[in-house]
Amino acid sequence: MDCSGMSVEANGWLAKWLRWRRREVEASIRDSPRPEPHSARVKRGWRHTELKFAGNVTQSRMRTFRPWHLLVPYTRTMMASLLFRPEPALIGMVGLGGGSQVKFCHRHLPRTRLEAVENDPDVVALRRRFRIPDDDARLQVSIDDGERFLQARPGRYDILLVDAYDPAGIPAALSTQRWYDTCRDALAADGVMASNLYCDDPAPHIARIRRSFGERRVLVLKEPRMSNRVVFAWVGNPLPPGVRDAKALVARLPRALRRELAVEFARVADALRQHG
Repeated sequence: MDCSGMSVEANGWLAKWLRWRRREVEASIRDSPRPEPHSARVKRGWRHTELKFAGNVTQSRMRTFRPWHLLVPYTRTMMASLLFRPEPALIGMVGLGGGSQVKFCHRHLPRTRLEAVENDPDVVALRRRFRIPDDDARLQVSIDDGERFLQARPGRYDILLVDAYDPAGIPAALSTQRWYDTCRDALAADGVMASNLYCDDPAPHIARIRRSFGERRVLVLKEPRMSNRVVFAWVGNPLPPGVRDAKALVARLPRALRRELAVEFARVADALRQHG
């Protein structure tokens, strides 16, 4: 191949790409799986960066050069919990993974504090690889058991996002009636939980959530073109009295968020209107 006509600019970009690729190969070697069967590892490409578990199971995926973007559809639906609380003071998150929702909230909700809990130290150790911000006055990431963490924080969260999985699926400890009671008790007045259910039979989970929150305070949405269901459950009356118009619900949100999640906000707002 004759490269004699290649511009200086093109050569510069090629050199930058080669340096980037070399760093990624070296990082992949450093982050390769350890002997433990459930160790987390990173697979990074030009377009996507993935958090992998044993058996090549993908736990989380982000756009390599837009780490704050919510790439996976159900994570976007979960953020429609902002319809209930458009200006949350404190959001809790159970399950860190690649930190998709942490990064999204950190970027778009500058006046909101975030507390995330993850029970796998291997996952937390990879936070820099996934561009998760360092802990500061707005963000705290803890390594702890999710149930124990929430039990120590009753009445605390305006929004609680639950998306916790191990290589086998939803952990047994996060599938019990006591767990969903704990989630309910961790919510502040008029707080809302959004939980991702990815499992063969979501019905037992939904039944337990309804026992914890009440039949009329639970909304279940099937994620289009995915096997996930997102469950919204709330305490008190977080929605404005008499407001069931989808446009009115969405209008309460900041313009930047409305642009970012327009489809999800409209879909969930319409489902709430039909829920009555």
